[in-house]
Amino acid sequence: MKNKGSSFFCTECGAETGKWSGKCPACGAWNTLRETERITGRSNVTGILTVSGKVNIKPCQMSAVGMGNYRKITTGIMEFDRVIGGGIIPGMVVLIGGEPGIGKSTLMLQISSLISAGGIPALYISGEESDEQVAVRSKRLKCQTENMQLLCSGDINDILSSLDELKPGIVVIDSIQSVYNPDLNSAPGTISQLRDCTVIIMQRAKQDRIPVLLIGHVTKDGLVAGPKMIEHMVDTVMYFEGEVHNQFKILRTVKNRFGSTNEIGLFEMTSQGLQEVKDPSGIFLQRDKSGSGLAVGCVLEGTRTFLVEVQALSSPASYGTPQRVSLGLDHRRLAMLLAVLEKNLALKIRFNDVFVNLAGGIRVFETGLDLAAAAAILSSHRNIDLPVDTIFLGEVGLNGNIRPVLQQEKRLQEAKRLGFNRAVIPDMKMKKDPGLIIFKIKHIKELYSHIMKEK
Repeated sequence: MKNKGSSFFCTECGAETGKWSGKCPACGAWNTLRETERITGRSNVTGILTVSGKVNIKPCQMSAVGMGNYRKITTGIMEFDRVIGGGIIPGMVVLIGGEPGIGKSTLMLQISSLISAGGIPALYISGEESDEQVAVRSKRLKCQTENMQLLCSGDINDILSSLDELKPGIVVIDSIQSVYNPDLNSAPGTISQLRDCTVIIMQRAKQDRIPVLLIGHVTKDGLVAGPKMIEHMVDTVMYFEGEVHNQFKILRTVKNRFGSTNEIGLFEMTSQGLQEVKDPSGIFLQRDKSGSGLAVGCVLEGTRTFLVEVQALSSPASYGTPQRVSLGLDHRRLAMLLAVLEKNLALKIRFNDVFVNLAGGIRVFETGLDLAAAAAILSSHRNIDLPVDTIFLGEVGLNGNIRPVLQQEKRLQEAKRLGFNRAVIPDMKMKKDPGLIIFKIKHIKELYSHIMKEK
């Protein structure tokens, strides 16, 4: 017999409390507690692992545990396989989030088609579209194979029955917010439904070693809707980045139990679906343009290096407090760079609006673009055109010192491959000649002197 009541869950950390308060007692976030139905007792849904069915489980020596069939399933989309860690592992549960219309369902449909074409049966579950709607989209994307099954239902009982009957090799659920347990007296997408259905799906995936790809809706803040505990339960969490109206999309992993979280995948949205981008530098770099406020840096994402154009605009403020706008670069990093430039170079940037943008819509969290951003700001502030064949690499410290960045030689090799001739880098020893004209600087004042020479 089930005992029903109400409890409150924090949408940020997933903590549970019996009463509402303005501040979460666990993580301290404000206005994040949401009321939901609390149910205790045994569920009638088939497929949940119960204690009575697992009484013989005992601890065992970890070294004696076998690996089983640990062969990774490659999708044929190299960008996706690299981001997820080389392929999909049996029993793996992946959560994929992103803005509406950014390409989540398109990518999952393409992955299902490619895997099923390789002989592995795939089950695509849609709780938001009808059979005809999914069929029209799959025909447009040419994603129809004999080994691919379709189920348009959000009932967890229908999903579990289909898993028992079809025995698929991979499952895609679009979306987890549309899945519901009819035993719960709450609407699909609520915290109780999300928590209960995710647990059921995760247990079945681990029990039958079926990889499951879950598509998740996002909130206005860009995070997967629902309690944070869903992200803690799954093995991998991935997000699609980029503007909805921009044809280029970035797939980034924020959690991965079986691989690195530093890799990104680059895709281009076309009429035939998402296509891989083999040379990302062609997206983020346009060398045919020259003008003030343009500098080129190099970004390291996992095992990939690609060049990025940093655009900056400094102009006198017209209304009250000057604006500080950063697109792609951390706004706190921009504030630090402006403070370093103003103190060490005696520039009156405090009276100017400063805008910084990374071409192509990419977001960068590392410090390798510090020197390029500083050069672009100085170039715009002094209205000086920087040479188009020069790359800027380095991290700017609070005292104005220029520090080296990770894998600097690899970044210089990428610049050489794309035809750059000169590089401004920190003063450090290099193992081999990169084939570029090198300008070594130790302090931000030397960067300013270098830029003024170009004038």
